[in-house]
Amino acid sequence: MNPESTFELFSEAESFGERPSIVLEQRCRARGWTAVAGVDEAGRGSLCGPVVAAAVILPDDCLIDGVTDSKLLPPEKRTRLAVEIKRHALAFATGSCSPDEIDRMNILRAALEAMRRAVAALRPPADFLLIDGNFCPAVDGTPARAVVKGDLRSHSIAAASIIAKTTRDAWMAQLHEEYPLYGWDTNMGYATPGHYLSLSRHGPTPHHRRSFRLS
Repeated sequence: MNPESTFELFSEAESFGERPSIVLEQRCRARGWTAVAGVDEAGRGSLCGPVVAAAVILPDDCLIDGVTDSKLLPPEKRTRLAVEIKRHALAFATGSCSPDEIDRMNILRAALEAMRRAVAALRPPADFLLIDGNFCPAVDGTPARAVVKGDLRSHSIAAASIIAKTTRDAWMAQLHEEYPLYGWDTNMGYATPGHYLSLSRHGPTPHHRRSFRLS
C-alpha cells in the first residue's frame, strides 16, 4: 500500500454535514495535491449487466447544488446533475467490468477494477483519489484513501456516484431494447420480484451474472 494512503485525512467518528462537502478535497489540497478525484461505482448488487465506475475531478471550491449520493436522487434529477457535473468537471471518466469478468473475478474485485479503469482514463490524471467504500483499487503511483459512506461525505465522490449511475442506467436501457422481457428499463437489472419472475419464465440472458443467485 502506498504510505500516503494511511495518513490521517479524517477520523471515522468525525461528524460531517447533511450533504456532501468539499472538506476532504480541501484537506488533500492543503497537503499539496492539486487534482483530487472522487471515485465511485454503480451496479454492484445488480443481477445482470456491467459494474460501472466513474472518477471525477472538480475545480477547487466547486459545489454543485443538489449533488449527493445518487441512490437518494430521482432519475430526472440525476440526469440533470450529470450534465452539470460534466460541464464543471476538470476531468471525468468511466470504466466498467462485464458480467463475464464479474463471474471470473468476483464482484468486489470487478468493482475495484472498474474503478481502476476509470481512474486510468482520466485526462488530465488525478494525483490523489478519494474512493467510496472500504477498499482502494490498485492504481500505481497515485495515493488514495477509502472513505466509508464517501458519497455522503465528499462532493467529488457524490459527483462520481451520479456519473456512474446515469452511465450504467443508460447502458441498461439500451440492453432493455434487446431483452424487453426483464424490465431493465425500470429495475436496471436489480433483484426485483418482476425480474425474478422473468428469469423463472425465460431463463438468464448472456448479460446475467451466473455467479449471482438468479432464482
